[in-house]
Amino acid sequence: MATAPAPTKPRPVAERVPGKPNGRPKPPPAPDRPAMTRVERGLNVGAVVLPFAAFAAAIAFLPSTLLSSLDLVLLGVGYLVGGLGITIGFHRLLTHNAFATHRRLRYALAIAGSTAVEGPVISWVSDHRKHHAHADDDGDPHSPHVDHGTGLRGAVRGLYHAHMGWLWETQGRADYRRYAPDLLEDPGMRRINAAFPVIVAASLALPALVGGLATGSLGGAATGLLWGGFVRVFLLHHVTWSINSICHFFGRRRFDTDDRSTNVFWLAPFSFGESWHHNHHAFPRSATHGLRWYELDPAGWAIGGLERLGLAWNVVRIAPERQAQREQAPAPR
Repeated sequence: MATAPAPTKPRPVAERVPGKPNGRPKPPPAPDRPAMTRVERGLNVGAVVLPFAAFAAAIAFLPSTLLSSLDLVLLGVGYLVGGLGITIGFHRLLTHNAFATHRRLRYALAIAGSTAVEGPVISWVSDHRKHHAHADDDGDPHSPHVDHGTGLRGAVRGLYHAHMGWLWETQGRADYRRYAPDLLEDPGMRRINAAFPVIVAASLALPALVGGLATGSLGGAATGLLWGGFVRVFLLHHVTWSINSICHFFGRRRFDTDDRSTNVFWLAPFSFGESWHHNHHAFPRSATHGLRWYELDPAGWAIGGLERLGLAWNVVRIAPERQAQREQAPAPR
């Protein structure tokens, strides 16, 4: 286990994030990649609208969609694989290097995260590192607080942008060479990044194939695709996007950070602990986001399990003393 050493005094930025030097003012936003093309924007719109339409149809016609125990298993397994692939793989491992593991497991987690249909791995990591470099400031790809106006209208516009509006404006625009040079230098990761459309197609085809083979019918294949494919993607999308929107707008704060991140307890079980988002912004490299015993963090527990099995090492944890150094002073009465 690797424990991050305690600094002599709290710093404005507790952890190093590519593009954001420790203890220094935020750098100006790097030049983005070329503006999103119509084709790219159309693909993103389709990736949002199609799962939503499938979910709405599944709920509206639930008696006739014949939700079976097999469909629930396909939904649950797909959600678990994609969700942990995003939280452990894309986020804590590849974005923040919160622990180290074998190359093959890195690749497996990158493939698992790609099944969540949230973008290719290098694009996702670049956007997220840029978010940390400019959190809730100019250059943040999905802040609900920047350039959206004031009052109720501004709040609604900001929440919409942070939740999914950014997907047809700033998603995938972060400069890979500045924000993810380590992944660009890895040939295997480049191949996984390029194979994103194939991985997405396979993640939809597999539950349909299992449903069809298990039931011996086209109806079983259709419901497998519906629940294990599109509904799964819909749920993963909106849980992840809620971290961008809700967890920068509502909730509680504990630490002195230079952004407006929050902790939202009720999202923790669905997001595998990602909704302890304020904790994460205070200590980006921490492998565990739930820093107190009652803060549920399934992804952190899973990393601990990998460590006990010898599949993870150099696991970064934040000592209580260091946490205390960063806690906000209580408001005067």
